[in-house]
Amino acid sequence: MPPRRAVTGRSQEPRQRYAEELRLLRAQKGDSLRQLGDALGWDWSLFGKMESGQTIGGPEVAEALDQYYGTQRLLLTLWELAAGDPTQFRERYRRYMALEAEALSLWHYGVSTIHGLLQTPGYAHVLLTAGGIKGEELTRQVEARAGRRKLLAVEDAPPFRTILSEAVLRTPLDDAEQWRKQLEHLAQAAERRNIILQVLPQGSAPHGLVSTDVMFLRLPDGRTVAYTENAHRGELIEETSSVERLQRAYDAVRDLALSPAESRKFVTRMLEEVPCEPST
Repeated sequence: MPPRRAVTGRSQEPRQRYAEELRLLRAQKGDSLRQLGDALGWDWSLFGKMESGQTIGGPEVAEALDQYYGTQRLLLTLWELAAGDPTQFRERYRRYMALEAEALSLWHYGVSTIHGLLQTPGYAHVLLTAGGIKGEELTRQVEARAGRRKLLAVEDAPPFRTILSEAVLRTPLDDAEQWRKQLEHLAQAAERRNIILQVLPQGSAPHGLVSTDVMFLRLPDGRTVAYTENAHRGELIEETSSVERLQRAYDAVRDLALSPAESRKFVTRMLEEVPCEPST
């Protein structure tokens, strides 16, 4: 069994340190990436991306590598440090944004908010402000979200399915006019050929995404990746078995949701309930 090496002595940045250790261990064993993939049952390209720092994979991959290399919990410990590194949220989100722009199709489930691709500037401004973003950074991020909407508006826009928890549509903005604009935009978007909107009613049976916002991206190379998010962090998931597990949960949610036609009527009813501005 290889001796457990101290974390100190090489890179102190968690993600770089993890990738460095993966490269060293494979070199010591004399495996190619393909041999490593065949031995562990994952696509060899995943290990290449982990060794280059493009992704850290999932904890199950780190555990499998620990077992394969005989390193006890060394790699899992390094994975936990990399996953907890606050810089990783930004890096994962930047990579997600790049993949979103090239996706052939997108599937979304929103447990608490409307997805950024369907947000109006007013709605985005409220959400970002609530998250503590201010000043010029707030302006930049609102503009960025507005720019993302173009992805679904171009002539060859990719298919996009969004399933929204009913709670999303029953959590209005304080500004009734801005909330009306957001619902109107949602209703108009649902009429486009490339967009399918469904609503998951309150009181639906428990499901595997009960507290998780998720987006699936089908990519030109045939892969599907997932991005999960809550109020504090997001994670880009590329490992096949983890993505497939989330997809099964998503399929269950879709089965519980209202049909697209019923969902459009639901949004229309919510729009009718928005208080009218008093006339002057």
